[in-house]
Amino acid sequence: MVFYPIQTLVDAGVKDIIIVTGGQNSGDFLRLLSNGKDFALHRIHYTYQEGEGGIADALRLAEPFVEGEKICVILGDNIIENNIIASKEAFEKQPAGAHIILKEVSDPERFGCPEISDGRILEIEEKPKSPKSSYAVTGLYFYDATVFDKIGKARPSWRNELAAACG
Repeated sequence: MVFYPIQTLVDAGVKDIIIVTGGQNSGDFLRLLSNGKDFALHRIHYTYQEGEGGIADALRLAEPFVEGEKICVILGDNIIENNIIASKEAFEKQPAGAHIILKEVSDPERFGCPEISDGRILEIEEKPKSPKSSYAVTGLYFYDATVFDKIGKARPSWRNELAAACG
């Protein structure tokens, strides 16, 4: 399953990847992906997330790897229907902030759900009991380096997870 999101990034021109994993089988990713040569990656790094702290908690582990640059985050269990080149290019033109891919769904309470005002995402709540929109976060995010400051200020949800930070 992890091949799909990695190939999505590679197809968009991403050559440096960090895999954040956890659980008892995390070593399987190293055995499966090795040094990333099958994807022609420049660098592939691995880090381990203890427990289930949510997406932002996992992203926090990537901060030393990012080194102040912009970052694209994709969840490992995602299959993206289309390429992300247009989204990546739009984000690269932004001077700052985030670009988060959304999809309208009939059951947003099953997903990370954004609160939207004037076309901007104000907040993302993980699996809300009462969704503030009919959109789901797809698990594809673009952030500038300020995301790590925002994560530091995030409060855990009712599920004790940190939601993905907004720009």
